[in-house]
Amino acid sequence: MTSRAIALDVEQVAVRFGGLVALSDMNFTVGEGEIVSLIGPNGAGKTTAFNVMTGFLDPAHGKVSYRGATLNGLKPHQIADLGLIRTFQRTSVFPNDTVYDNLLIGLHRQGRVGLFEAILGLPRGRASERRLRERAAELVEWVGLERRAHDPAGSLSYGEQRLVGVALALAAEPSMLLLDEPVSGMNASETHTFVELIRNIRDRGVTILLVEHDMPMVMSVSDRIVVLNYGRIIAEGPPDAIRNDPDVIEAYLGQGAARA
Repeated sequence: MTSRAIALDVEQVAVRFGGLVALSDMNFTVGEGEIVSLIGPNGAGKTTAFNVMTGFLDPAHGKVSYRGATLNGLKPHQIADLGLIRTFQRTSVFPNDTVYDNLLIGLHRQGRVGLFEAILGLPRGRASERRLRERAAELVEWVGLERRAHDPAGSLSYGEQRLVGVALALAAEPSMLLLDEPVSGMNASETHTFVELIRNIRDRGVTILLVEHDMPMVMSVSDRIVVLNYGRIIAEGPPDAIRNDPDVIEAYLGQGAARA
């Protein structure tokens, strides 16, 4: 672990589904401003871990803390209010609305004016609407979709729709972003662009934890990597150490059962 202040702290977390142990005594931290990847074969427990961190699943035991606040027992929206925002493997967009309008819809919940002020076009309502429109335009540019801003979101490629999902997550102004298989379905060019976006997001002060199967992408973007296999952490460290770790190599060759 680096000398950075700890943003996310996962301590002794276990999850069981009946007799199945999905996670077993999981311990790791993410430092402020780090890019950390959580990797492992299918069924290793990665999405389960994300669901625990973001309030969609309660652990059997253990604790998750974010910036010193215990997350156990909090609802997903309460965790989001703390600045911990996640994306999902499947991005849902309003297909008949433009990219810009999709972001405006996502931003509207952040408006600070009442219904009647907005309907009647009172000064405070107009000012809030102007700020939201400016923010939507900023987000479109941030994720590199300015050329598609006024196209229906349903006409975008799968990779571009994933960028809309990230922009919607950024609309919530996260201090930490959890990305669940963000480059799944992207081609090499889209993946390269997305790696640059991740670095840009981190450079703007957002801590990042990602689950991903694209190993070249993970190795190129991560400060540290945490490896899960059969619900247990089998390795943790910088990309070079993980790349050459025999347990990791064995797990990814599908021979990890003996060490689970």
